[in-house]
Amino acid sequence: MNFSELGLDAHLVSRLDGLGLKDPTPIQSKAIPYALQGRDVLGIAQTGTGKTAAFGLPLVAALSPRRGKLTPRSVRGLVLAPTRELAGQIVKTLEGLTGDLRITLVVGGKSISAQAGRLARGTDILVATPGRLIDLMDRNAVDLGQTRFLVLDEADQMLDIGFVHALRRIAPVLNRDRQTMMFSATMSKQMAELSRDYLTNPVRVEVSPAGKVADKVTHAVHFVAKEAKQDLLINLLDGHRDERALVFARTKHGAERLMKQLDRAGFAAASIHGNKSQGQRDRALDAFRAGSVRVLVATDVAARGIDIPGVGHVYNYDLPNVPENYVHRIGRTARAGRSGRAVAFCAAEEMGELRSIEKVLGTRVGIAGGTPWSTSSDNPKAGPKRRPRRRSRRGNARLAA
Repeated sequence: MNFSELGLDAHLVSRLDGLGLKDPTPIQSKAIPYALQGRDVLGIAQTGTGKTAAFGLPLVAALSPRRGKLTPRSVRGLVLAPTRELAGQIVKTLEGLTGDLRITLVVGGKSISAQAGRLARGTDILVATPGRLIDLMDRNAVDLGQTRFLVLDEADQMLDIGFVHALRRIAPVLNRDRQTMMFSATMSKQMAELSRDYLTNPVRVEVSPAGKVADKVTHAVHFVAKEAKQDLLINLLDGHRDERALVFARTKHGAERLMKQLDRAGFAAASIHGNKSQGQRDRALDAFRAGSVRVLVATDVAARGIDIPGVGHVYNYDLPNVPENYVHRIGRTARAGRSGRAVAFCAAEEMGELRSIEKVLGTRVGIAGGTPWSTSSDNPKAGPKRRPRRRSRRGNARLAA
C-alpha cells in the first residue's frame, strides 16, 4: 500500500515523494484512513514507528484546504506533547509536510512574551507542552475556542508528569465539535480512562503489543553491584568511543553526576534533564547529533523526542521505575532501519524492577554478564528475590525527571 491509496490528495503525496517517503508505516496505514474520515483515533504503537506522520498528515490534509485569514490568538489545531524536545521534533515533521500552514511552537524555557507575540497573529497548528500552554491561557494570550483538532502525543508519558490535571484545564475551552487523536506506546488502565473521557467513539489502531521491542534491537542485562556500575559503564563505552551512546539515569542529579564522571574519564559527554535550561538541552542534543558529543546522559522525561538515527548503544545505568519505559528507552537505538544494542545494569536492589520489565516484555532478558541475585525459592518461576530498598524521606519527588 502507498500513501495515495490511504486517501491523501495528490499534492500531499507529491510532497511526501519529495521527502523520500514512498510507503507508509503500519501505524500510518491503519490510522490515516480513519483520521481522514474525521473519526477520533486511539493509536498504540511503539516508539520510532512513524506516529507523528500518522496524525500529522490527516491534520495537514484537513486544515490546508480550509485555510483562510486567521483571527488574533486563534488556534485551528492543537498538538500536546510531554517534552520540549518531542514538541520540537513534531514541529519539524509538520513543517516538512506543509508549505502553507502557520505552525507555532510554545514550550517552557523560552520567552513567554515572544511566544505570546507570535500567537497574537493566530496560528493554524499549535504544538505545545501542557504547562506552557496553561501559562499562556492564564495570560489570555491564546484563544482555543476555534480549535477543532486535538492531538495528544505520547499520552502515556504525559500521564507520568501529571498531564491529567492540565488536560482538565485545556479541554473544556476547546471547540466541542472537534476531532481528537491520542497516540501512545502503551495502553494502561489510566490510558483507557483518559480515552473514555476525551475521545468520542474512537477507533483503536494497534500495530504492536505492549512491551514489544523493536526487531533490530539486541538487549541484555549485566548483574552488577551498585558501586561497580560506573567502572563497568566506562569499560563498555571504551569499546566503542567513536559511536554514539545514550545512557539513562533515574534522577536529574544522578544524570548530572554521571555525566561529569564520564567527562573526567575522557569521554565527550553531555546531559539533558529537567534542571537544564532549554538552551542547554538544545546545545547538548545538537552536539550529540553532530557527533562532537558521543555520550549523552538523560532522564526518561527529557529523552522523549530524541530521534537521532545514529545512536548505536543504549545503557540503562539505572533501571526505570515504570517498566514500560524500558521499551521506550531502548527504542532510542535501531532507528531508521539500523540495528542497535541495549545493555541494562541491575544491582541487587533493582531485581524487582527487572522482573516487572520482564513481565511487560513477556520474556526473560538475556544475561550479558554477572550472576543473577539470590532467588526467593527453589522454584525457577519465582524469580530472584527483591532486596529491601531504602526510601528517601523526600519521597518520589526526588526521582522526578
